[in-house]
Amino acid sequence: MSHDTTNVTNAAASAVTAPRSRRDFLRFSALGLAVPVVGTALAACKEQSAQGAARTAAATPAHGDSNHSGGTTAPHPRTPADIRKAADEMDAHHEAGIKAFPAKTEGKGNLLFEPRIENGVKVFEVTAEVMQWETEPGKKVEAWAYNKQVPGPQIRVTEGDRVRFILHNQLPESTAVHFHGLELPVEMDGVPFITQPPVKPGESYTYEFTVPEGNSGSHMYHSHHNAARQVGNGLLGAFIVAPRNPRPIEKVDVDYVMVLNDGAHGYTLNGKGFPATEPIVAKLGQKLRIRFMNEGMMIHPMHLHGMHMTVIDKDGWAQPAPWRCDTLNIAPGERWDVIVNCNNPGTWAFHCHILPHAEGPMGMFGMVTALIVQK
Repeated sequence: MSHDTTNVTNAAASAVTAPRSRRDFLRFSALGLAVPVVGTALAACKEQSAQGAARTAAATPAHGDSNHSGGTTAPHPRTPADIRKAADEMDAHHEAGIKAFPAKTEGKGNLLFEPRIENGVKVFEVTAEVMQWETEPGKKVEAWAYNKQVPGPQIRVTEGDRVRFILHNQLPESTAVHFHGLELPVEMDGVPFITQPPVKPGESYTYEFTVPEGNSGSHMYHSHHNAARQVGNGLLGAFIVAPRNPRPIEKVDVDYVMVLNDGAHGYTLNGKGFPATEPIVAKLGQKLRIRFMNEGMMIHPMHLHGMHMTVIDKDGWAQPAPWRCDTLNIAPGERWDVIVNCNNPGTWAFHCHILPHAEGPMGMFGMVTALIVQK
């Protein structure tokens, strides 16, 4: 505060209390006629504040807010009965989901595709079109599908096979097919404006190639045109190449493909979300191969309860040495092959361990299934 301001304030205080003379009047007039008025207004404000505080004190109960509830209009602390009721309600939702598994839904994807044979060529003919797809009971979504399946039909061939893949486009936009992981001539790579023209709505396109020797393993086929939308909506499938001479570790009793996705249909395993996902079933003592394929846009660490997984291949290539884990991180575009020796009977939870992809207050959902080892 400046020296001049201090003088004005002191003078104003004196004007309120001191007797006034003609000399005082002239002196304060030179400073400003409002000064005594301000002093009077400040005094009135102090009086009003004191009256308000007295009214507030009179209205406050003697005991105060003893239970810290904030008064009658604020939420009160929950009683033990309230807590138990809420827990029972949440548990009921969780139990209902488990009891519904595996829930029936319309449509099944990833079905084995039997080719027709034309002069020794394995011919796979697919139509890409828009349809309704049920991901879990009562939940239907728009899907862009190959042959009305999400994932599309599962293709299995052998090294050295001659393959013809015919695509019919019934979508409302152009598309193309890329064979992810196969080392093909560039003309067959399926990338519009780099290796081919886009396949326009209503048009067809034929891919034909010989499956390379030494290129066995778990591969995929999917759209490579507006792919974030088209693959996310279901234009994807497994393309598995069997070796002519399998390694001993590849000889299994059950061979299961699990395609992960996290696009427009939510978190899905083979096109379905829990409780509509499909359990993997094996008998005690059997050897199980699981082929993980991530067609989504997020990582998914898949965790198996009760037994470890032995990792044998990545992206179709044998690992230098098999290694063990119970949680395997699968990034977008990756394929991982694992072996499970089913030596522990029971129903074992199998899920993505990014927990918001698998479980919430209403129970399990999305990327959850089970490995059932039967005695």
